[in-house]
Amino acid sequence: MEDSTQPDKIIEIDLPKVAKSGLWVTFLTLIGLLVVDGLIYQELSFTFTILNVLFFVGGYVLLIILHELFHLLGFRMFGKVPWKSMIIGMNLKLGIAYATTDRLMTNKAIRKALLLPFWTTGVVPAIIGLVTSNGIWLGLAAFLIGGAAGDFAMYKELRKLPDDWLVKDDPEKPKLYLFEPGRNIQ
Repeated sequence: MEDSTQPDKIIEIDLPKVAKSGLWVTFLTLIGLLVVDGLIYQELSFTFTILNVLFFVGGYVLLIILHELFHLLGFRMFGKVPWKSMIIGMNLKLGIAYATTDRLMTNKAIRKALLLPFWTTGVVPAIIGLVTSNGIWLGLAAFLIGGAAGDFAMYKELRKLPDDWLVKDDPEKPKLYLFEPGRNIQ
């Protein structure tokens, strides 16, 4: 008899590799956004003040929290996961914030939940920064887009599997357990 708790596939991301690619994405996104801003407004200027630094740091912390909350919203919207089955927190040992659930979701639903924060905490601040020509918003956008590197790494692996596979998130590690549809998973 087959053990119904054993996954058919496991996806685990390499955090040091993802962190390195995230830094590159942050740097290249920031350069790209500054170039686009410079082309739109025909100027590029920087003003460093204590208030600007505080706004950036505060904005960064707030957007990281919102990033994780948008994962939870994605679990609810796309995976129909009850709020009481969701957890948000920080893993200080790994140096990451996380949002997770103990419920199974379809591959299609979790892929949507993985990318929702990219759009809301990365692309939206980039648009705000470009519309207002505000370097703080452009910097925040670049950092949050680069910070979504782990989400994109998981998304990339999940795209290789059918939409109806079931996915269970590991509550402690950046790891996903995948099950073929039709299995009785306990």
